[in-house]
Amino acid sequence: MTRKLRDNGLSLVAASLFVLALAGQAFTGFKVYNEDQADHGQQEVGFGKYLTTGAFYEATFENWESEFLQMSAFIFLTAFLVQRGSAESRKPDGTPTGDGGEGDEDPRDHAGDAGAPWPVRRGGWVLKAYENSLSLVLFVVFLLCFAGHAIGGAAEYSQDQLAHGGTAVTALGYLGTPRFWFESFQNWQSEFLSVLAVVLLSIVLRQRGSPESKPVHAPHSSTGAG
Repeated sequence: MTRKLRDNGLSLVAASLFVLALAGQAFTGFKVYNEDQADHGQQEVGFGKYLTTGAFYEATFENWESEFLQMSAFIFLTAFLVQRGSAESRKPDGTPTGDGGEGDEDPRDHAGDAGAPWPVRRGGWVLKAYENSLSLVLFVVFLLCFAGHAIGGAAEYSQDQLAHGGTAVTALGYLGTPRFWFESFQNWQSEFLSVLAVVLLSIVLRQRGSPESKPVHAPHSSTGAG
C-alpha cells in the first residue's frame, strides 16, 4: 500500500486538492447565492438545490473550460513552436526535451518493443490518432466544458432576466451575449498569461527536483527540462 501511495502521490494529492477546492467553491457559492436571493426578495434554497442551479454550473464549467483550453493549446503548440532557454520547450534544433532519447522517434519503428502501447503495435489510423490523443482529448473536454458553461450560464442569465422583467434565453442565445464572452475571455487571458510566465521564467529560474525545471546548474541558454 505504501508503495502504491508513493508511486501515485502526485495524482492523489492533486485530486485531493481539487475535491477540497470544489467543496469550498460549492459551500461559499451556496452562501453567496442565498445572499443574492435574499437581496432580491426571493426564496433561499437548500445546498442540494443550489448544486442544480445555473449559478453553480456556470461558475464550475466556466473555470474548467479555461483550464482545459490552456492545457490542450499548450501541449499542441509545444509540439511545433520553441522558446530557446525555456524548460517547457523543445530544443531549437528539433530534438526532444529531456535526455534527447526516444521523444521524437517514429513510433512505427517501435511496434515490436516489449510493453509498447496497443495503438503503437496496431499502427495505421489508430496510431495516427494516438500520436495526437493527449491534445485531442483535452480539447474535447474543453468543448464539453464550453457547452456546460453555455448551458449553466443561460439558466443563470435567464433567471436574472426574468427577475427584472426580461425574457429567458437558450444556451445558443446566451452564446450571443457579451456576458458569455466576457466570462470566457477574462479566464482565457489569465490562462495564457500563466503559460507565458512559466515558459519565460523557466529560462532563468529553477526548482530543484522538479521535472518542469532545468537542472539548477544548467546555463540559461539550455533548452528543455533535461
